[in-house]
Amino acid sequence: MTEVRACRACAAYITPRPVLRASATARLCIASQAPGTKVHASGVPFTDASGERLREWLSLSPDEFYDERKVAIIPMGFCFPGQNAAGGDLPPRKECAPLFRERLFAALPNLRLTLLIGHYAQAWHLKDWMKKSLTETVAHWRDYPKSLMPLPHPSWRNNGWLKANPWFETELLPELRKRVRSVLAERAA
Repeated sequence: MTEVRACRACAAYITPRPVLRASATARLCIASQAPGTKVHASGVPFTDASGERLREWLSLSPDEFYDERKVAIIPMGFCFPGQNAAGGDLPPRKECAPLFRERLFAALPNLRLTLLIGHYAQAWHLKDWMKKSLTETVAHWRDYPKSLMPLPHPSWRNNGWLKANPWFETELLPELRKRVRSVLAERAA
């Protein structure tokens, strides 16, 4: 993690401030996209409205969510990637995953559940299991190993998606909460 926090691989394109949390004892991993502007400023992942919604989805208090002995938060891009002309966040920088992802996950031997937040994390972790769209990928959550669960991004920008897919709240969220509670209750190896 020290190496990731010191990374400047994309300094020619953005202002680096790598944001992640992890410990070898973590049992739950939140594989997210990239920090937004508020997270870039705070240096703490999910310190924004998306984080509030995600914690609600998981039924975790901030203390539980930020206990890195149990919960790792590893985005696809560690730094805020900047914004597009419409004011939306750019995709995660492509330098991060090839440089660090495999080594970081190898250093987390106790992971039991990885939540794949958004398309970029799903594409990396699900590879050949990806469906044609994020909706299809998330809708087929039962088809993947129990250690992987795809989710949409908890951003307010996805309010329409959430309304159009009520099964997410009625079917997936109860199972998500059950799995999260189960892995967090386990003792680390």
